[in-house]
Amino acid sequence: MKPVPQTNLGGLALFKRGKVRDVYGLGDSLLFVATDRISVYDVVLPTPIPGKGAILNQLSNFWFGKTGNIVANHVLESDFGKFPEKLRGFPELQGRSVIVRKAEMLPVECVVRGYLTGSGWGDYKRTGEVCGIRLPAGLQESQKLPEPIFTPATKAETGHDENISFARSAEMVGEETASKLRGLSISIYKFAEGYAREKGIIIADTKFEFGLLDGKIVLADEVLTPDSSRFWPASSYAVGRGQDSFDKQFVRDYAVSTGWDKTPPGPELPPYVVEQTRQKYEEAFEKLTGRRMEFK
Repeated sequence: MKPVPQTNLGGLALFKRGKVRDVYGLGDSLLFVATDRISVYDVVLPTPIPGKGAILNQLSNFWFGKTGNIVANHVLESDFGKFPEKLRGFPELQGRSVIVRKAEMLPVECVVRGYLTGSGWGDYKRTGEVCGIRLPAGLQESQKLPEPIFTPATKAETGHDENISFARSAEMVGEETASKLRGLSISIYKFAEGYAREKGIIIADTKFEFGLLDGKIVLADEVLTPDSSRFWPASSYAVGRGQDSFDKQFVRDYAVSTGWDKTPPGPELPPYVVEQTRQKYEEAFEKLTGRRMEFK
């Protein structure tokens, strides 16, 4: 399988190139293309993961469909066969692209944590809090929290996202909007966590992005993928230790093991890390959707 680390669609204007997605302008809409780039600690690594973008795109589309009764989303068309003719002339778009409405994106990463892990576990050990939220004493690593918590962050175009308080998020987008974002984020997470549990996956935490369309909040970007979430196999879950995962924690662990200082440039990935990462993403897709991943 040939990787697609970057796209160049002659005649189409590049609107934005993110860490993973290439975005093209289509007038009142946008074309989102999920490439095979992978980033860890907000640094894009030099080695792509073949097929990763197709998995992310199709899994996001799956979740957009599942959560449409909770909140509207920005998707206009996900079927490549129904794309405008000029786009169908780029076969590399098949399976890894979606046409979306152009929303006014809100400047807050909406993070929901349902389990005590990662930087949250580190915060808790030091302070008894996670992002300023006091938690019960005596919790262990990877333990499920009594209730999911909303821990917003700023969006960083370059460098690292920064955790912020709910009060700060309210200053950025307004009290009413911040409250709606918190409620929607937790509602989506609770639904998805329950659904995924039945499929053998624990969603430990995740992040959402929202925008405004005609003054209404819509879910946008990507949803509940191995890039934006921590996915753990339920079969091997145990409190009190780190967990196996279906997400990019495997890549994070390898990158750190090289002595990398988490600043650009990132390390090259060896073939075994590339292949195991692709397999983990593919297995998560198939468990959650109940269908085999087909690469075009």
